[in-house]
Amino acid sequence: MSEEAKIVEERLLVIPLKRAYYYTRWRRVEKAVKLLKEKVAKHMKAKEVKLSTAVNEALWSRGAQKPPRRLEVKAVKDEDGVVWVHLQSEETS
Repeated sequence: MSEEAKIVEERLLVIPLKRAYYYTRWRRVEKAVKLLKEKVAKHMKAKEVKLSTAVNEALWSRGAQKPPRRLEVKAVKDEDGVVWVHLQSEETS
């Protein structure tokens, strides 16, 4: 997130990714990323959602076949309407 962008809204969310397991094994993480972005966009009323590298690494940590069942994230919306998603344990400055 750029330094000049002003934070408008900030929320802590627990995103269930259980539905990713309904899909083909080799596509589960891709579906989990899509589910995560859809849920955050719905809750934060945004069109553009960007993931931090820590969130991406957490999703891919066990490979493409076994994404986590749920993820605790912190969503930060700036004045441009872009939502940045960070891990809840990740420290942002």
